[in-house]
Amino acid sequence: MNRHLAPAQDGGAEQPSAQVAKEALQRSLAGEHAAIWAYSTALAFLPPDLAGRARAELEAHRTLRREVSEALTELGERPVSAQPAYTPPQPVVDELSASALLVTAETDTAAAWRSLVERAPSREMRQAGLTRMIESTVRCAFWRGATEQSPAIPVFPGRG
Repeated sequence: MNRHLAPAQDGGAEQPSAQVAKEALQRSLAGEHAAIWAYSTALAFLPPDLAGRARAELEAHRTLRREVSEALTELGERPVSAQPAYTPPQPVVDELSASALLVTAETDTAAAWRSLVERAPSREMRQAGLTRMIESTVRCAFWRGATEQSPAIPVFPGRG
């Protein structure tokens, strides 16, 4: 397990903050599931130069999903399952709409990781969440650039 993602435990009784952190981890996992779906969907519409980057980012999300699932399992929690499908904010029909879907996916994952930063009971866990929030923000900035959205980096990353 990624020890940075594990809430601090204090003896036998679980602290309320540990349960809140587990719930935030579940939200982060749900965000990773959705991001994987979004990248898998977008790949069908992206040109080769963007598809290569999208594949690398898809793998990054798969790695995060695996790490969070393992952390939750080791904490005795059943990881939330992926949904069978997700509804994109707009139909994905071309390169621009596929890139816009990835902006949404990265915005959502940054928000989920921000939630962990705000709720984590330990400094290590907050740092792990912050690192992942920054990674999502960097990916979001790339896709915002691909859709010519300004500013490239949202003013408050991870905020709705």
